Amino acid sequence: MSSVLRPAAAGQDAPTASQYRPISTHLAITPPVSVVIPAMNEAENLPYVFKTLPDWIHEVVLVDGNSTDDTVAVARELWPEVKVVKQHGKGKGDALITGFEACTGDIVVMIDADGSADGNEIVSYVSALVSGADFAKGSRFANGGGTDDMTFVRKLGNWALCTIVNRKFGARYTDLCYGYNAFWRHCLDKIDLDCTGFEVETLMNIRVVKAGLKVQEIPSYEYLRIHGASNLRAVRDGFRVLKVILGERSNRRALRRRAHHSPLLDSRRGEVS
Repeated sequence: MSSVLRPAAAGQDAPTASQYRPISTHLAITPPVSVVIPAMNEAENLPYVFKTLPDWIHEVVLVDGNSTDDTVAVARELWPEVKVVKQHGKGKGDALITGFEACTGDIVVMIDADGSADGNEIVSYVSALVSGADFAKGSRFANGGGTDDMTFVRKLGNWALCTIVNRKFGARYTDLCYGYNAFWRHCLDKIDLDCTGFEVETLMNIRVVKAGLKVQEIPSYEYLRIHGASNLRAVRDGFRVLKVILGERSNRRALRRRAHHSPLLDSRRGEVS
């Protein structure tokens, strides 16, 4: 994992100043960052999404879910270098998998296209990764996070599902069903995503734990969708998430043995070096 302070290996040329990407007054990185945005008929929301994306990111990959509005045209107008990938299947999971395959950056950030997430938070996710985490997981319920877009029923469901995952897989998550995450691209080889719907986020969270990857939660604030209606259906998709959880085999004993030598989840909720 690269950072400004990492020394060059013997016989390897050190990166030049022009190769570093300044992302704050205290941090510059060499790894290129790809941002994946799955979108279907989000033309009205994309201006709000793109205006918060930092200019130092390497690429934006927009996965178009066969939009019937001007989603693609608006994206190209807002970010001329955007990489547009056509989704041939259906569902958010399928869209994300398609986008991940198209990424060329070492770090991958996944963000929704409805304007509910703040792209300015990407710096916190990337900072966690270059400081040693494998997977930076957004949390609306970690200290400093929040949400404007969850009913009491959805909060209760998220808490219940999160509790099941924590107990079954030995995780310590504060949030489960949230789509704002970032990770090193090599993590994809260890989690082998194979679902197509909204439950993909839960599957990722479970499999990074099972793979023994180092996870750090990042406090994140979720805003209301700006335009249009979400395709999420709380009861239907809640049962799909539960089915994924119950279908994944627990390997807590192996994780406990591993955790004895290296903590699985960074206990410093949301701390960024």
